[in-house]
Amino acid sequence: MNVLTIFSIIGCILFIIYGLRTGIFTSEVALKEFLMPFGVWAPVVFIVFQAIQVVFPILPGGIGLLGGVLLFGPVGGFILNYIGICLGSIAAFAIAKQCGHKVIQLFFSKKMQDKYMKWIASKKFDTLFTIAIFAPVAPDDFLCYLAGTTKMTYLKFTSIILLGKPLAIAIYTFGLDWSFNQFIEWFV
Repeated sequence: MNVLTIFSIIGCILFIIYGLRTGIFTSEVALKEFLMPFGVWAPVVFIVFQAIQVVFPILPGGIGLLGGVLLFGPVGGFILNYIGICLGSIAAFAIAKQCGHKVIQLFFSKKMQDKYMKWIASKKFDTLFTIAIFAPVAPDDFLCYLAGTTKMTYLKFTSIILLGKPLAIAIYTFGLDWSFNQFIEWFV
């Protein structure tokens, strides 16, 4: 498992470097051009992209969510966003199970750590985590890593993610679709 985690992290880092150099993380046009050669495999590539955005939270999640809507439509984008984000969330949880608090210190600000670390001391961590995952404004990436440092089981975590993510992703996906269409109407 440790070797697999190391290879996964190295692969993700290399992809992020590539993505930053080519602009696929910051430009819908660049992302679309990147996915075109993949043809029918484009949805799989997009799912991997979304999962990586959760594991390495260096970019706003809205970029991928909007990319999903623009590339695959609101319903297709929602489905692919959901799959990718859930897989990335589970991967972040697994990495934190292996690496502990060190990974949180590596990726997240001291301010965010200070705000949520007290949740671990609470006997209500599982409840707080569940509520936060269902809410569309919580720092989900951080909370997935944080949950990985607790005694929460893989089954419980996965159940919370699979049941809690659809609402937040739907709000973001369809909200971004509506906002983007409004922007086009108003300014184009």
